Amino acid sequence: MSVQSFTSYLLLEKNYSKHTVNAYEKDIQSFIDFCDKELKLESINNVEYNIIRNWIVTLVNTGISNRSVNRKIASLKAYYKFLQRVGSININPLAKHKALKTSKKIEVPFSEEEMQRILLQLPFEDDFEGSRDKLIIELLYTTGIRRSELINLRTNSVDLNQRSMKVLGKRNKERIVPLLLPTIDLFEAYFRYRKELENITHDEYIFLTISGNKIYETLVYRIIKGYFSKVSSKVKRSPHILRHTFATHLLNKGADLNSVKELLGHSSLASTQVYTHNSIAELKKVHSSAHPRGKKL
Repeated sequence: MSVQSFTSYLLLEKNYSKHTVNAYEKDIQSFIDFCDKELKLESINNVEYNIIRNWIVTLVNTGISNRSVNRKIASLKAYYKFLQRVGSININPLAKHKALKTSKKIEVPFSEEEMQRILLQLPFEDDFEGSRDKLIIELLYTTGIRRSELINLRTNSVDLNQRSMKVLGKRNKERIVPLLLPTIDLFEAYFRYRKELENITHDEYIFLTISGNKIYETLVYRIIKGYFSKVSSKVKRSPHILRHTFATHLLNKGADLNSVKELLGHSSLASTQVYTHNSIAELKKVHSSAHPRGKKL
Protein backbone atom coordinates (compact mmCIF):
# COMPACT_ATOMS: atom_id res chain seq x y z
CA MET A 1 0.00 0.00 0.00
CA SER A 2 1.53 3.33 -1.10
CA VAL A 3 1.52 6.79 0.42
CA GLN A 4 -0.56 7.87 -2.57
CA SER A 5 -3.32 5.47 -1.47
CA PHE A 6 -3.25 7.13 1.95
CA THR A 7 -3.47 10.66 0.54
CA SER A 8 -6.33 9.61 -1.74
CA TYR A 9 -8.11 8.23 1.33
CA LEU A 10 -7.65 11.55 3.14
CA LEU A 11 -8.97 13.52 0.18
CA LEU A 12 -11.87 11.34 -0.90
CA GLU A 13 -13.07 9.64 2.26
CA LYS A 14 -11.99 12.01 5.04
CA ASN A 15 -12.66 15.15 2.95
CA TYR A 16 -9.43 16.79 4.08
CA SER A 17 -8.36 19.88 2.16
CA LYS A 18 -5.55 19.67 -0.40
CA HIS A 19 -3.45 21.91 1.83
CA THR A 20 -3.82 19.52 4.79
CA VAL A 21 -3.14 16.45 2.66
CA ASN A 22 -0.01 18.06 1.21
CA ALA A 23 1.21 18.68 4.75
CA TYR A 24 0.66 15.00 5.65
CA GLU A 25 2.46 13.89 2.50
CA LYS A 26 5.41 16.21 3.15
CA ASP A 27 5.81 14.93 6.73
CA ILE A 28 5.73 11.28 5.63
CA GLN A 29 8.14 11.99 2.79
CA SER A 30 10.55 13.41 5.35
CA PHE A 31 10.62 10.03 7.11
CA ILE A 32 10.94 8.19 3.79
CA ASP A 33 13.97 10.31 2.90
CA PHE A 34 15.53 9.60 6.31
CA CYS A 35 15.07 5.83 5.93
CA ASP A 36 16.39 5.88 2.37
CA LYS A 37 19.45 7.98 3.20
CA GLU A 38 20.41 6.57 6.58
CA LEU A 39 19.20 2.97 6.40
CA LYS A 40 18.77 2.26 2.67
CA LEU A 41 15.26 0.95 3.32
CA GLU A 42 13.06 0.45 0.27
CA SER A 43 9.82 0.74 2.25
CA ILE A 44 8.73 2.33 5.54
CA ASN A 45 5.69 0.09 5.91
CA ASN A 46 7.25 -2.43 8.27
CA VAL A 47 9.71 -0.43 10.35
CA GLU A 48 10.06 -0.83 14.11
CA TYR A 49 9.72 1.96 16.64
CA ASN A 50 13.47 2.22 17.29
CA ILE A 51 13.96 3.45 13.71
CA ILE A 52 11.30 6.10 14.17
CA ARG A 53 12.88 7.08 17.48
CA ASN A 54 16.21 7.64 15.69
CA TRP A 55 14.40 9.88 13.23
CA ILE A 56 12.85 11.84 16.10
CA VAL A 57 16.30 12.36 17.64
CA THR A 58 17.62 13.53 14.26
CA LEU A 59 14.75 16.00 13.92
CA VAL A 60 15.27 17.39 17.41
CA ASN A 61 19.00 17.78 16.75
CA THR A 62 18.27 19.92 13.68
CA GLY A 63 16.74 22.48 16.03
CA ILE A 64 13.11 22.37 14.92
CA SER A 65 10.52 22.82 17.65
CA ASN A 66 8.93 19.95 19.56
CA ARG A 67 5.60 21.14 18.18
CA SER A 68 6.83 20.63 14.61
CA VAL A 69 8.26 17.22 15.50
CA ASN A 70 4.93 16.20 17.03
CA ARG A 71 3.12 17.26 13.87
CA LYS A 72 5.38 15.09 11.72
CA ILE A 73 4.93 12.12 14.04
CA ALA A 74 1.16 12.61 14.03
CA SER A 75 1.18 12.44 10.23
CA LEU A 76 3.27 9.27 10.27
CA LYS A 77 1.06 7.73 12.96
CA ALA A 78 -2.03 8.41 10.87
CA TYR A 79 -0.36 6.71 7.90
CA TYR A 80 0.40 3.58 9.93
CA LYS A 81 -3.12 3.61 11.34
CA PHE A 82 -4.38 3.59 7.76
CA LEU A 83 -2.10 0.67 6.83
CA GLN A 84 -3.38 -1.24 9.84
CA ARG A 85 -6.96 -0.46 8.89
CA VAL A 86 -6.58 -1.86 5.36
CA GLY A 87 -4.69 -4.91 6.62
CA SER A 88 -1.24 -4.08 5.25
CA ILE A 89 0.36 -4.21 8.72
CA ASN A 90 -0.68 -5.83 12.00
CA ILE A 91 0.86 -3.41 14.49
CA ASN A 92 1.15 0.36 14.37
CA PRO A 93 4.76 1.06 15.48
CA LEU A 94 3.63 4.42 16.88
CA ALA A 95 0.67 3.07 18.85
CA LYS A 96 2.34 3.69 22.22
CA HIS A 97 4.36 6.75 21.28
CA LYS A 98 4.01 9.75 23.59
CA ALA A 99 4.25 13.21 22.11
CA LEU A 100 7.16 15.45 23.05
CA LYS A 101 6.40 18.10 25.67
CA THR A 102 5.62 21.53 24.27
CA SER A 103 5.11 24.92 25.81
CA LYS A 104 1.59 26.29 25.53
CA LYS A 105 1.14 28.86 22.79
CA ILE A 106 -0.14 32.09 24.27
CA GLU A 107 -2.34 33.91 21.81
CA VAL A 108 -3.43 37.30 23.07
CA PRO A 109 -6.65 38.56 21.47
CA PHE A 110 -7.13 42.16 20.46
CA SER A 111 -8.93 44.28 23.04
CA GLU A 112 -12.34 45.83 22.44
CA GLU A 113 -10.61 49.22 22.38
CA GLU A 114 -8.22 48.09 19.63
CA MET A 115 -11.13 46.78 17.56
CA GLN A 116 -13.00 50.06 18.02
CA ARG A 117 -9.96 52.06 16.88
CA ILE A 118 -9.60 49.88 13.78
CA LEU A 119 -13.23 49.87 12.69
CA LEU A 120 -14.47 53.26 13.92
CA GLN A 121 -11.46 55.58 14.02
CA LEU A 122 -8.85 54.36 11.55
CA PRO A 123 -9.35 55.92 8.09
CA PHE A 124 -9.74 53.49 5.18
CA GLU A 125 -9.32 54.65 1.60
CA ASP A 126 -12.61 55.38 -0.15
CA ASP A 127 -11.93 52.95 -3.00
CA PHE A 128 -12.08 49.25 -3.89
CA GLU A 129 -9.14 48.13 -1.75
CA GLY A 130 -10.13 50.29 1.22
CA SER A 131 -13.69 48.96 1.26
CA ARG A 132 -12.46 45.39 0.77
CA ASP A 133 -9.91 45.60 3.55
CA LYS A 134 -12.37 47.05 6.05
CA LEU A 135 -14.96 44.38 5.18
CA ILE A 136 -12.36 41.62 5.64
CA ILE A 137 -11.45 42.88 9.11
CA GLU A 138 -15.13 43.35 10.03
CA LEU A 139 -16.08 39.90 8.77
CA LEU A 140 -13.25 38.07 10.52
CA TYR A 141 -14.06 39.85 13.79
CA THR A 142 -17.87 39.63 13.71
CA THR A 143 -18.23 36.08 12.38
CA GLY A 144 -15.04 34.33 13.54
CA ILE A 145 -14.58 32.59 10.19
CA ARG A 146 -11.20 31.14 9.25
CA ARG A 147 -8.95 32.81 6.70
CA SER A 148 -9.42 29.90 4.29
CA GLU A 149 -13.19 30.16 4.68
CA LEU A 150 -13.11 33.87 3.91
CA ILE A 151 -10.99 33.34 0.80
CA ASN A 152 -13.39 30.72 -0.54
CA LEU A 153 -16.60 32.67 0.08
CA ARG A 154 -18.67 32.72 -3.11
CA THR A 155 -21.02 35.45 -4.27
CA ASN A 156 -24.02 33.16 -3.74
CA SER A 157 -22.89 32.50 -0.14
CA VAL A 158 -24.22 35.78 1.21
CA ASP A 159 -27.85 36.74 1.62
CA LEU A 160 -27.90 40.39 2.67
CA ASN A 161 -31.69 40.44 2.99
CA GLN A 162 -31.65 37.51 5.41
CA ARG A 163 -28.48 38.85 7.08
CA SER A 164 -26.80 35.45 6.83
CA MET A 165 -23.88 33.76 5.15
CA LYS A 166 -23.11 30.16 4.20
CA VAL A 167 -19.61 29.10 5.17
CA LEU A 168 -17.91 25.96 3.95
CA GLY A 169 -15.64 24.80 6.75
CA LYS A 170 -13.25 21.95 7.37
CA ARG A 171 -14.15 18.61 5.78
CA ASN A 172 -16.73 20.39 3.61
CA LYS A 173 -19.00 21.01 6.60
CA GLU A 174 -21.39 23.86 5.85
CA ARG A 175 -22.78 26.22 8.48
CA ILE A 176 -24.94 29.34 8.48
CA VAL A 177 -23.42 32.41 10.11
CA PRO A 178 -25.50 35.51 11.01
CA LEU A 179 -24.37 38.94 9.85
CA LEU A 180 -24.60 42.17 11.85
CA LEU A 181 -26.10 45.34 10.37
CA PRO A 182 -22.74 47.20 10.18
CA THR A 183 -21.35 44.21 8.27
CA ILE A 184 -24.25 44.42 5.79
CA ASP A 185 -23.42 48.10 5.17
CA LEU A 186 -19.78 47.25 4.48
CA PHE A 187 -20.79 44.44 2.12
CA GLU A 188 -22.98 46.84 0.12
CA ALA A 189 -20.17 49.41 -0.12
CA TYR A 190 -17.67 46.77 -1.22
CA PHE A 191 -20.01 45.30 -3.85
CA ARG A 192 -20.47 48.77 -5.37
CA TYR A 193 -16.72 49.11 -5.88
CA ARG A 194 -16.40 45.50 -6.98
CA LYS A 195 -18.79 46.08 -9.90
CA GLU A 196 -16.40 48.69 -11.27
CA LEU A 197 -13.48 46.26 -11.56
CA GLU A 198 -12.33 45.35 -15.05
CA ASN A 199 -11.13 41.95 -16.23
CA ILE A 200 -12.55 39.93 -13.34
CA THR A 201 -11.26 36.36 -13.73
CA HIS A 202 -12.81 34.82 -10.62
CA ASP A 203 -16.26 36.42 -10.49
CA GLU A 204 -17.72 33.55 -8.45
CA TYR A 205 -15.63 34.55 -5.41
CA ILE A 206 -16.52 37.51 -3.21
CA PHE A 207 -13.06 38.75 -2.31
CA LEU A 208 -10.81 39.73 -5.20
CA THR A 209 -7.52 41.49 -5.79
CA ILE A 210 -7.45 44.82 -7.61
CA SER A 211 -6.62 42.88 -10.80
CA GLY A 212 -9.80 40.79 -10.52
CA ASN A 213 -8.25 37.56 -9.29
CA LYS A 214 -9.31 35.54 -6.26
CA ILE A 215 -7.73 36.86 -3.07
CA TYR A 216 -4.99 34.71 -1.51
CA GLU A 217 -3.80 33.81 1.99
CA THR A 218 -0.66 35.94 2.20
CA LEU A 219 -2.56 39.04 1.06
CA VAL A 220 -5.19 38.54 3.78
CA TYR A 221 -2.37 38.16 6.31
CA ARG A 222 -0.66 41.35 5.07
CA ILE A 223 -3.95 43.27 5.28
CA ILE A 224 -4.51 42.28 8.91
CA LYS A 225 -0.90 42.82 9.94
CA GLY A 226 -0.69 46.16 8.14
CA TYR A 227 -3.78 47.76 9.66
CA PHE A 228 -3.35 46.36 13.17
CA SER A 229 0.27 47.49 13.34
CA LYS A 230 -1.18 51.02 13.42
CA VAL A 231 -3.26 50.46 16.55
CA SER A 232 -1.71 47.51 18.39
CA SER A 233 1.71 46.71 19.81
CA LYS A 234 0.95 42.99 20.07
CA VAL A 235 3.60 40.76 18.55
CA LYS A 236 1.14 38.49 16.79
CA ARG A 237 -1.27 40.22 14.44
CA SER A 238 -2.88 37.66 12.17
CA PRO A 239 -6.30 36.56 10.83
CA HIS A 240 -6.38 33.76 13.41
CA ILE A 241 -6.00 36.27 16.24
CA LEU A 242 -9.18 37.93 14.97
CA ARG A 243 -10.97 34.55 15.20
CA HIS A 244 -9.56 34.24 18.71
CA THR A 245 -10.75 37.77 19.48
CA PHE A 246 -14.26 37.00 18.17
CA ALA A 247 -14.61 33.99 20.49
CA THR A 248 -13.07 35.73 23.50
CA HIS A 249 -15.24 38.83 23.25
CA LEU A 250 -18.41 36.74 22.91
CA LEU A 251 -17.50 34.64 25.94
CA ASN A 252 -16.58 37.75 27.94
CA LYS A 253 -20.07 39.09 27.30
CA GLY A 254 -21.68 35.89 28.54
CA ALA A 255 -22.23 33.95 25.32
CA ASP A 256 -22.96 30.25 25.72
CA LEU A 257 -19.98 28.02 24.93
CA ASN A 258 -22.09 25.74 22.72
CA SER A 259 -23.29 28.72 20.69
CA VAL A 260 -19.72 29.91 20.16
CA LYS A 261 -18.79 26.36 19.13
CA GLU A 262 -21.47 26.39 16.42
CA LEU A 263 -20.46 29.84 15.17
CA LEU A 264 -16.81 28.80 14.92
CA GLY A 265 -17.66 25.56 13.14
CA HIS A 266 -15.92 23.35 15.69
CA SER A 267 -16.79 19.66 15.77
CA SER A 268 -16.27 19.40 19.54
CA LEU A 269 -16.35 21.63 22.61
CA ALA A 270 -12.72 20.76 23.34
CA SER A 271 -11.66 22.89 20.37
CA THR A 272 -13.73 25.83 21.58
CA GLN A 273 -12.53 25.63 25.17
CA VAL A 274 -9.05 26.85 24.20
CA TYR A 275 -10.62 30.30 23.88
CA THR A 276 -12.07 30.34 27.40
CA HIS A 277 -8.96 31.31 29.37
CA ASN A 278 -9.44 35.02 28.67
CA SER A 279 -13.12 34.93 29.62
CA ILE A 280 -12.16 33.18 32.84
CA ALA A 281 -9.67 35.97 33.53
CA GLU A 282 -12.49 38.47 33.01
CA LEU A 283 -14.73 36.52 35.37
CA LYS A 284 -12.00 36.61 38.01
CA LYS A 285 -11.96 40.41 37.80
CA VAL A 286 -15.74 40.60 38.15
CA HIS A 287 -15.71 38.09 40.99
CA SER A 288 -12.97 39.92 42.85
CA SER A 289 -14.54 43.36 42.49
CA ALA A 290 -18.16 42.32 43.13
CA HIS A 291 -17.86 39.81 45.96
CA PRO A 292 -17.72 41.26 49.51
CA ARG A 293 -14.77 39.01 50.34
CA GLY A 294 -12.90 40.25 47.30
CA LYS A 295 -12.66 43.81 48.58
CA LYS A 296 -9.78 44.78 50.81
CA LEU A 297 -10.87 45.77 54.29
